[in-house]
Amino acid sequence: MNYFCNPLNLSYKYSFIRPSMFSKKSVTREAADPSMVLFHGRYYLFASMSAGFWVSDDLAKWEFHSLKNVPIHDYAPDVRVIGQWMYFSASKRGTLCSFYRSKDPIHEEFEEIPGTFPFWDPNLFWDEDGKVYFYWGCTNIEPIWGVELNPNNMTMIGEKTGLFYGQPELHGFEKNGEDHVLPEPKTLSEKMMRNFLGTAPFIEGPWMTKHNGKYYLQYAAPGTQYNVYADGVYESDHPLGPFSYAKNNPFSYKPAGFITGAGHGSTFADRLGNWWHASTLRISVGQNFERRLGLFPAGFDEDGHLFCNQRYGDWPMPLKPEKADPWAKPEWMLLSYGKSATASSFVLGNEPELATKENIRQWWKPQSPKPGSWLNVDLGQIQDVRAIQINFADDALKVPLPKKALVGGGVTGKRFIDERQHATRWMLEGSLDGSTYFLIEDHSRWTTDLSHDLVIRESGIRVRHVRCTIIEVPFGQTPCLSGLRVFGIGTGPLPPNTTGTTVVREADLEARIRWNPDAAVGHNILWGFAPNRLYHSQMVYEANELLLKALNHGQDCFIRIDAFNENGITEGEILPLR
Repeated sequence: MNYFCNPLNLSYKYSFIRPSMFSKKSVTREAADPSMVLFHGRYYLFASMSAGFWVSDDLAKWEFHSLKNVPIHDYAPDVRVIGQWMYFSASKRGTLCSFYRSKDPIHEEFEEIPGTFPFWDPNLFWDEDGKVYFYWGCTNIEPIWGVELNPNNMTMIGEKTGLFYGQPELHGFEKNGEDHVLPEPKTLSEKMMRNFLGTAPFIEGPWMTKHNGKYYLQYAAPGTQYNVYADGVYESDHPLGPFSYAKNNPFSYKPAGFITGAGHGSTFADRLGNWWHASTLRISVGQNFERRLGLFPAGFDEDGHLFCNQRYGDWPMPLKPEKADPWAKPEWMLLSYGKSATASSFVLGNEPELATKENIRQWWKPQSPKPGSWLNVDLGQIQDVRAIQINFADDALKVPLPKKALVGGGVTGKRFIDERQHATRWMLEGSLDGSTYFLIEDHSRWTTDLSHDLVIRESGIRVRHVRCTIIEVPFGQTPCLSGLRVFGIGTGPLPPNTTGTTVVREADLEARIRWNPDAAVGHNILWGFAPNRLYHSQMVYEANELLLKALNHGQDCFIRIDAFNENGITEGEILPLR
């Protein structure tokens, strides 16, 4: 069986960014705005600021290929299949944007179809009748646009049509800010940016999917740097509308967990007919556009509602060789949350325990960049371990721009995308007593360029202590681990049912949910527009309260609280929120 765990273990590329109104000087890894398609039996993944694309036969193992003679410094590369051709386009506001196509992107370059109009966040759609449509938009003042294109030269047929605007007063998930709350600007640059951008959410990243004769136009909001970055969807019986706001919104929403954000994505079916949604995940510490990619089970229910399962969206997931249940519970539970951790050394403020707190935005950092620094997690007892995810972080990198670097332009300022293969080497060991260790995985001689890696032991290993020793990381920086995450099968009792639950609608788009404190590791708050449509979720640790701000105007809601621990999940009672 193949497995993956978000964020995907891809060779994310470093970008050297010069300062602009939208960004500070930085060196961080970035990939975002994924277009994932099935082409000639293989999966192709294109993403912003990657200078290339990844190809996979199984959605688990990916190989990188460089892109040439296409605008790699333009954001939101869109890739769609039309017949035997793969079409590529990318964003360039204020400039005529070309289309590109290839029958074999791995071995042949893309040929250019000269552009005739400008666009931002493009999406091409080939309908079953052979007609081609195009959607674009990335702004907080304009709508998502749509138009039919002439497939021979990619010119507009007729005038573009405004399809819908953002409506944060009606759609809670579109409200701007961290947890849907905009902070007051503190610095001069923050004030200048607020004056320039305003407070309205960005409506962006369209993606069209057709299913059983219905058109699903997806879009992202409110901003890629926030934990609540999400994808919503409008529905229609015609590719250019009129469109109606779907009941199940936002259909892709992951505001909590180890890594947050689930916006600006693509929806596709695999070779077996399973649906998936690829989307942008947020780090945004070293720079606002420091991002990763995620993949989630998706689908359409019997009433045609598009959904995406993110209940345990950054835990290991199997890729079964048959049609799968998109709502299957996780096979392995999280064993490492809040567990005791020790290290060879640490910097004050970057203690070892941060690597077990399920937050990719904070990390353990040793005092020295010298090889051999180690982090040890004590699971508290001998456990049946099936998977370990290792997550490296970049802490305030200060690296000079490589000599003779070709620098491109973009909304975030001048940048250089570093295509070099960087070295990441480490060794993973286990122990039953914290004294005698055995080898689990040895990457000390095997060089990879993966900032996130997943070690699978499907048959299980008995472990109490998990130790990661770091040999080398890119640029000779001091190594940092944001997560040494351990998953497996517990042998104790399930958590008890959650008690004392109250749900109160404090405002049109907000509800406060409370429950009695208990001994569960965490809780998953599920909600939806019907008792059997609890498609949304938010994970909570070390709390017994959640202010939910992603409701829709005038829509009934139903809520369930599931408790989970290292042994499994106990589902709660469904309560109405009128």
